Amino acid sequence: MKIACCTRHEKVFHYVQDALAPTHIECEHFASEAALLRTLRRRTFDLIVVDSDNQMPNDAPVFSWLNCRTDESTPVVLLSSTQREGQLAFALDAGADDFVVNAFDSAELVARLQAVLRRYRPKTARRSIEVAGFLLDRESRRMLDNGVPVPLTSREFTMAWLLFSSPGMYFSRDAISVSIWGVDSDVASRTIEQHVYKLRKKLQLSEARGVIIRTAYTHGYRLEICPQPLVPTSTTYPHPVNAVAPSENVVALSPH
Repeated sequence: MKIACCTRHEKVFHYVQDALAPTHIECEHFASEAALLRTLRRRTFDLIVVDSDNQMPNDAPVFSWLNCRTDESTPVVLLSSTQREGQLAFALDAGADDFVVNAFDSAELVARLQAVLRRYRPKTARRSIEVAGFLLDRESRRMLDNGVPVPLTSREFTMAWLLFSSPGMYFSRDAISVSIWGVDSDVASRTIEQHVYKLRKKLQLSEARGVIIRTAYTHGYRLEICPQPLVPTSTTYPHPVNAVAPSENVVALSPH
């Protein structure tokens, strides 16, 4: 997923980029509205973020473009360091999908952008997920680790799908309970930790592998892709120990 971020201020771009880093959404910088509009003639983005600072007049090219994009469905979110009188109404009337005053924390920014993305994301269900050597197939409900099948129960697979579908996003215990057990969290929460433990163990998740499940008491659980993961060349699972034939160089000792 790729986002275009149009701002004259590199500090604003790096703020947006850093906020989106845990979600692994790529953010591309455009220093002017003209550069953004030229690129949009050749390429598409999943979302466009425009820094509507105090120096941007209401007749700026980006607002004209918003008013004229009759066949363009890419959502647009405007940012502003302060809110001028009538600016919010003007931006929304021009065609913006959301307007955020950027005196906010990064969690709120990500939540607002992801909410807009969900509204415009195609409704076709994902059939597979590939993350760091793992492959999850929704139809067969199978999970492969570098091509090796990982034996998961139905609920373990559902939990894996939930976490791997949105790396960097926390899922609360309530959300996990409803998604997997379909019951009140007071009933299912007793087994959530046990399922997370089994998932970590079966998938052999670790920082060395480059993938972990992070637990936060007030937030829940999330899948994290560690920086510069060291993916092993092969994955081993417990196998029966085969009997090894004695070496020809071994001399049998006589009982006498």
